Amino acid sequence: MLTDRSFATLTRFRDAVLPRRWRERLMTPHALLVGFLLVHLGFLLFALIVSLQGNAFSDTNIYRAWAEAGFDERNIPSGPSPWVYPVLAQVPMWLAGLAGPGPFFFLWVLVISVLNAVAMAKLTDRGRNREALVAGWWWLGFILLMGWLGFARMDGFTAPIVLIGLVYGVAHPFVASLLLSLATWVKVWPAAVVLALLSAARRRGAVLLAGVLATLVAVGVAAASGSLHKIADFATQQGDRGMQLEATFTTPWLWLSVLHIGDSHMYMNTDINSMQVDGPGSDVMSKLMQPLFLVAAVVVVALIVRGLRNGLRAGALDRTALFLAGSLTMVTAFIVFNKVGSPQFMVWLGPVIAVGLVHDRRAWRTPALLAVLIGIATFFIYPLFYTALSHNNPAMALVLTIRNVLLVVMMWWSARGLHRLGSAPKGAPVAAPQA
Repeated sequence: MLTDRSFATLTRFRDAVLPRRWRERLMTPHALLVGFLLVHLGFLLFALIVSLQGNAFSDTNIYRAWAEAGFDERNIPSGPSPWVYPVLAQVPMWLAGLAGPGPFFFLWVLVISVLNAVAMAKLTDRGRNREALVAGWWWLGFILLMGWLGFARMDGFTAPIVLIGLVYGVAHPFVASLLLSLATWVKVWPAAVVLALLSAARRRGAVLLAGVLATLVAVGVAAASGSLHKIADFATQQGDRGMQLEATFTTPWLWLSVLHIGDSHMYMNTDINSMQVDGPGSDVMSKLMQPLFLVAAVVVVALIVRGLRNGLRAGALDRTALFLAGSLTMVTAFIVFNKVGSPQFMVWLGPVIAVGLVHDRRAWRTPALLAVLIGIATFFIYPLFYTALSHNNPAMALVLTIRNVLLVVMMWWSARGLHRLGSAPKGAPVAAPQA
């Protein structure tokens, strides 16, 4: 675990690279706004150039094809089905396709940029919360590091919505749950934060009511499009898939394939556009992942409830700290105990850590640094050297292994912190976990 001495070394390095006067200039709402505009205008410019050439990029090629086909599988010749996502995922695709296939990619990036702007404004209270500027810069840097994993995948659309929901948090559980539940009907991962909110919030009825309303919205959209019978397909379409190359639990089979042991090998599952690994015992592990996933979620909920009860008994409870620590633990568990493990899953870490940094910067500096290291490793995996990785390159297999180990470390850190929140002595404040 990172120690105070480690962070002191990093601080001295920061001071040497970035003099104090420059740090003071950067820690202003104006400077953050300029940085935000530069980063997002860069992505928008690239998207415009690509769109003017009549192209899309990465997964937006698939999204554009789905929108052109009216999300009707009969009009899609090959590749994954649009129902691999929950029904509300079709809303941003529909928005980006309003002007036809030509500007689809540009409009897609524009929608995400607008959502990021709203989320940044909420995170920093429109620049009025000076203490939140560090968190704003961290999140902006993480957005830049994630690159097209955030701007060309559905995860980038949901991340800013989750961030806004996290800011509302336990103080406004209905609004938070409504946003998070709607995001869950776009891509399933925000359910991790919904579970943490339901466990930590005082008004659980409001959380459940908002979830029901969001579900009614999803049902209404499905009914309006004549696809009500497909509304649950996202939960079943990927049940039989194997172990994806990048998944944490795939790491042993990754090395079996790299070392050509037995009949272990990588292959492309064209039905869902996924690179998978097969080898001795991989089928068994694939079947075990779902129950392991559920067990991990139950354990995290139990830790949150334990912290809630002990905090109430001690007479000092920080529900926000409990909610945020529970959210990070649940999100990392959703990544670690997932047989998919796509690179864009790392985008999920950004919103929770950014809001955590606002709540307690010192306590959250450890996951903030871990997330940056995870982001750097992920950048080497995709987009730089994914082809090499998928052809058994040992160097890239090592990078992926390091990334997966860091994910496990982050999950352990957050789970340990969550456990400590429920272990405060009587009369002691139940606060955020320390690094």
